[in-house]
Amino acid sequence: MGLLDRLSVLLGLKKKEVHVLCLGLDSSGKTTIINKLKLSNAQSQDIIPTTGFSIEKLKSSSLSFTVFDMSGQGRYRNLWEHCYKEGQAIIFVIDSSDRLRMVVAKEELDTLLNHSDIKHRRIPILFFANKMDLRDALTSVKVSQLLCLENIKDKPWHICTSDAIKGEGLQEGVYWLQDQIQAVKA
Repeated sequence: MGLLDRLSVLLGLKKKEVHVLCLGLDSSGKTTIINKLKLSNAQSQDIIPTTGFSIEKLKSSSLSFTVFDMSGQGRYRNLWEHCYKEGQAIIFVIDSSDRLRMVVAKEELDTLLNHSDIKHRRIPILFFANKMDLRDALTSVKVSQLLCLENIKDKPWHICTSDAIKGEGLQEGVYWLQDQIQAVKA
């Protein structure tokens, strides 16, 4: 970034560009969350499962996000690692009502955290314990325990309960992530 670019960012004339990876198992609500974070006139009415990955641009007051919505289907999870080097933040979405696949989500999270492109970086991770509106949903504390999030010592992380369909809990998470990204960039 050149001197004029840095000056324009400091003066608030230009937004910082940040690459965010949105990961999680299939049907956890990743695409619905990203859709809900778009401006209301840009939101899709019909959400279909992501095949491979999709790229979305989102803006906040001070950041411009390029979000890589990575498919969570088993056959596509090996694609995640191709985006790790570019990622400056991670949103990891968990279906908090899917108790059976919580172990799989933990395995994928462990694989992510131990990857050479992620392991030694202080990259912020936002966890959405999604689908909290469902009757069998686990609390964010229980999700945190099952994923052993307390063992993540070298990266800032935060877990938010969310209902992606209604948009509940999403802004809290985005504000936290935005603060973390700005702290790293400062």
